[in-house]
Amino acid sequence: MRLQGKTAIVTGAGSGFGAGIARRFAAEGARVMVADINGDAAQAIAAEIGGLAQRVDVGSGESVAAMAAAAEAGFGGAPDILVNNAGITHLPAFMEDVSEADFDRVMLVNAKSVYLTARAFVPGMKAKKGGAILNVASTAGVSPRPRLNWYNASKGWMITATRAMAVELAPFGIRVNAINPVAGETPLLKSFMGEDTPEMRAKFLSTIPMGRFSTPEDMANAALFLCSDEAGMVTGVAMEVDGGRCI
Repeated sequence: MRLQGKTAIVTGAGSGFGAGIARRFAAEGARVMVADINGDAAQAIAAEIGGLAQRVDVGSGESVAAMAAAAEAGFGGAPDILVNNAGITHLPAFMEDVSEADFDRVMLVNAKSVYLTARAFVPGMKAKKGGAILNVASTAGVSPRPRLNWYNASKGWMITATRAMAVELAPFGIRVNAINPVAGETPLLKSFMGEDTPEMRAKFLSTIPMGRFSTPEDMANAALFLCSDEAGMVTGVAMEVDGGRCI
């Protein structure tokens, strides 16, 4: 029960890595707000773990502000933990062939959302003199894959933002870290690969020394440590949870 008495918000928690993190946090004693653009998926996970459900578009300032208000009402204050997990990619393509609309959408969801949630939740964490923020970045931000150029760039932005946030917020007792997953069995996997075939899976797996995709449980274990008091001296870290891909 390493998160006993803590409150947490996990975005993109209706499926994939976010759902795994929400489940683990709840199992460790946290009261979790399951936030997702798919309201039905958020409701299902929240019902499973006894948490709060919130439909949110993390790229909309108005929607993020509504999530903050709901958290204030549901938790009685700012959350102890914020996990910026919601993310999106564009389909594999040469950089010049990615549409402007797809570029804007990737940057909105993967980058601007971190600014919007910081604007909404950092003041409350400062008032509490503590908190933990976890950004779910990617190995793509460290070791980019060809034809995912603007997705790679958005995750590199997130890693730099994590370090910048950590330096600025450390005097207020707020820790900010990131995890860098390798491709996993989530709804985004097909988008990364372009097509989900045995041949394409084998090609992706050949780049991961441990020979398997990551799982929501892998991410949940890393997230639990970084957001718990056990990591009280850890901030500004972008932890690779990647089976050795970035070595």
